[in-house]
Amino acid sequence: MSPTSSLTPTAVVFDLGKVLLEFDYGIVARRLAAHSGRDAEQIRGLLDQSSLLFRFESGGMTNDEFFREVSAVSGYTGGFDEFADIFGDIFTAIHSMIELHAQLHARGVPTFIFSNTNDLAVRHIRVNFPFFSGFTDYIYSHEAGMMKPDHRIYEIVEHRTGRTGAMLLYIDDRLENVEAGASRGWRVVHHQTPEQTIAAVRAMGLL
Repeated sequence: MSPTSSLTPTAVVFDLGKVLLEFDYGIVARRLAAHSGRDAEQIRGLLDQSSLLFRFESGGMTNDEFFREVSAVSGYTGGFDEFADIFGDIFTAIHSMIELHAQLHARGVPTFIFSNTNDLAVRHIRVNFPFFSGFTDYIYSHEAGMMKPDHRIYEIVEHRTGRTGAMLLYIDDRLENVEAGASRGWRVVHHQTPEQTIAAVRAMGLL
């Protein structure tokens, strides 16, 4: 899906989760359950796409506030540092997409991360995934105080990239987020498989 344009985009905006890194909140739930005696599936329900996570990832809670609230509702009895390690350690690399980014970076194409995420996740990724340091800039929901597909965070992307419309190529796995970019004239790829996304990027003349 993308507006018709003969222009080759001059920057690529990547979503993070499910595009560059796979993630599973079930990992967190099982590890927290081991420290609480609570059911892992109940704990997962508190985290995965929950109102609590929404508040955290839209900048409505500090790391410490989130830690205290999760501990209260899950029965977790450990300390903050241990919790931060558990909560951040949910990611695995999607190697073909990371290689796509490496190829774009090697060609001098500016690349950006645009993610609904939180500070604990970003801290973990920054330490454990070296490719993450290779982006031009990073637009995070928890810093912006709003989440995709809110149109205001897309305006922030345009400001930070210095680009609008078809100059931007945006890759995201969530259709509503892609549609919000397309409504602004961005070139977009609704990411479903690495093979399809890589082929779309190549077709736009970026590889």
